[in-house]
Amino acid sequence: MPIFSAPDGTRLAFHLRGEGEPLVVLPGGPMRASAYLGDLGGLDAHRQLVLLDLRGTGESAKPADPGTYRCDRLVDDVEALRRHLGLERMDVLAHSAGGSLAMLYAARYPERLGRLALVTATPWALGLPATGGDRLAAARLRASEPWFPDAFPAFEAWLDGTGDFDPVFLPFFYGRWDDTARAHADREETETNDDAADVYGGDGAYDPATTRGALARVRTPVLVLAGEVDGGPSPSLARRAAGAFPAAEFAVQPGAGHYPWLDDPQGFTRRMAAFFS
Repeated sequence: MPIFSAPDGTRLAFHLRGEGEPLVVLPGGPMRASAYLGDLGGLDAHRQLVLLDLRGTGESAKPADPGTYRCDRLVDDVEALRRHLGLERMDVLAHSAGGSLAMLYAARYPERLGRLALVTATPWALGLPATGGDRLAAARLRASEPWFPDAFPAFEAWLDGTGDFDPVFLPFFYGRWDDTARAHADREETETNDDAADVYGGDGAYDPATTRGALARVRTPVLVLAGEVDGGPSPSLARRAAGAFPAAEFAVQPGAGHYPWLDDPQGFTRRMAAFFS
């Protein structure tokens, strides 16, 4: 397990999967250990995946200053990884909350970015959060599923603040609620640093107007991939995020939820491999 030092001295870890040209992967959660990404549906057969454990997650150390969990401050860690790898420009794939980190990195270091894939990435950095309405609209697409009658009322109550998080509605985050999805969901609590997640999007983390202005000058190729039945972001919200980039390609993976490499590994890998080729 390779280790490098962040600018403030925090020891950070990353994991290598596969061989070939490096592809840096930024995890979501926020602040979930990169282990949940696995091999991204077999993408490691096409590129060497460099899976970063953000500070305080996975094998990376906790920082002395918890304020450094904030998304904008994590940009320095991503740049330190690029320098450690010795890459003039790096290709990046970012999932979910990691998408906002990738956007901030692109805004600050556009000359260091090769290609960028934003996978089911909620665009908080652009001032575009997923709404409860988005999530409920996506959830209603699953009305024919056998678990829907129990899951939907609990999901609705959680979103409107009258109920607590309930594992019964976890199927809404996956395109296929099978044994693979259940095992994946079961690991989330132990893989996530909740204290760090609370800081990630805290006050000052995002300046949407400034970020939009910077991204409008980014010429690197960008792929924004949404899941057809994902509510956070919905395809319509992901399309709006794609509009922040001059050279963005937008795509929807049929039948996919928030983790598209689990729902259709071959389809996901085929699209990503083509984009990063």
